[in-house]
Amino acid sequence: MNAFTIFKRELSSYFTQPTAYAIVIIFGFLSILLTFTIGNFWGIGDASLHGSFFRYHPLLLMILVPAVSMRQWADEHYTGTIELLGTFPIKLGSAIIGKFLASAFVWALALLLTFPMIWAVVYLGDPDGWTIFSGYLGSFFVCLTFLAITTLISALTRDQVVALIASVAVCCFLTICGWEPVINEVRRSGTEYAPLLVETFTRLGIYSHFFEATLGKISFTSLFYFAGLIFVSLFGTSFILNSKRA
Repeated sequence: MNAFTIFKRELSSYFTQPTAYAIVIIFGFLSILLTFTIGNFWGIGDASLHGSFFRYHPLLLMILVPAVSMRQWADEHYTGTIELLGTFPIKLGSAIIGKFLASAFVWALALLLTFPMIWAVVYLGDPDGWTIFSGYLGSFFVCLTFLAITTLISALTRDQVVALIASVAVCCFLTICGWEPVINEVRRSGTEYAPLLVETFTRLGIYSHFFEATLGKISFTSLFYFAGLIFVSLFGTSFILNSKRA
């Protein structure tokens, strides 16, 4: 049994229950709804989808992503199958990767199913294909990061609700602390620590790194940021699960 076997098993479990379908539909509906309402797509003529469509993705993902992967390891602990998994000829790392990739596939599908937005901008104007592709890539990086964080938290508890609440809290913090309105409020506070806080929140928050991608720029710093959070979270998951199996 290897990572691909775990991947197939997990993917099958997602689509034999209504959860994955509901999340995919809700994300697609809300992202397009926000584009044409708060995003003011018609008013600003946003052919790149930067300011009307992609802008709100992290706000949706910080809540919806944990809902998909909250049960990954919490459910294994609750049902006792984590002990059974330890008797199989499989490395724990392969199980972690397999589960993580299955969740990632669900979110890749959710993003792909927003393709009507691409049709709309192609029909209405002459968009920059790379900028749109880069925006989707940035959204996918955010998905992977939030999935990895949820995987780590799920490994810490046997309660899915606790895993969901804690994961949403962490993802919300990473999103909100770097959100432009929050950064502007900190900047206007006038305290002597304001510049330091602005710099810290900007680097720590996910928005500044995500926004680069929506503008067609994917820097090494942003790639390191996303890859670092994903690696640390998955490594932490492995450490925690190995500790519990010992």
